[in-house]
Amino acid sequence: MTGDDWSIPDWLSVSRETHDRLQVFYRLVCKWNAAINLVSAASLQDGWHRHVLDSAQLLALSDCDHGLWLDVGSGAGFPGLVVSIMAGQDRPGLHVTLVESDRRKATFLSEAIRQLGLNANVYAGRLETFTVVNAAVVSARAFAPLDKVLAVAERHLSQDGTALFMKGQAYQSEMTVANQNWRYDCDVVPSKTDANSVILKVKKVRHA
Repeated sequence: MTGDDWSIPDWLSVSRETHDRLQVFYRLVCKWNAAINLVSAASLQDGWHRHVLDSAQLLALSDCDHGLWLDVGSGAGFPGLVVSIMAGQDRPGLHVTLVESDRRKATFLSEAIRQLGLNANVYAGRLETFTVVNAAVVSARAFAPLDKVLAVAERHLSQDGTALFMKGQAYQSEMTVANQNWRYDCDVVPSKTDANSVILKVKKVRHA
């Protein structure tokens, strides 16, 4: 296990039960990681902060309380399963679908959903073969360059939906490339967990 401080920061408001469930989920990640390499082992030295809390900031950026939240390239469940755990507290009508092409990771996600009793499901396949949906939210973390994830949003996001893309310090370069092909409304939200990262809150994606 890691030496993390598993506390909840002042900027995040969750119940005791939700905090406990987040910890159960994180323990599952740590347990499974030795066998199937969900995330880099080194990142688990500060994994509660780096993965769980990093993901936890997304839910507050959407006012959606029902419908579909589509998380692509879900990996170990960051941010999708963290969002689902937190939504269970105040937004029980919000269903999270996670898309993960790696079968071993998809198996982990399904097991975590089962153990935690989450309102979520996993599509174990490539995004290109996933049926078009009318998602209220599309999220992605460390999945693909902005140009690529905007194509996902354009395909799967509802007309009034919001895309939330977690990006590192190269986000401006990614936007320069993406702007050649796409038009979109975008708010750049500073990350609460990493001074070098941002969350791009995107709406109204259309081809340039």
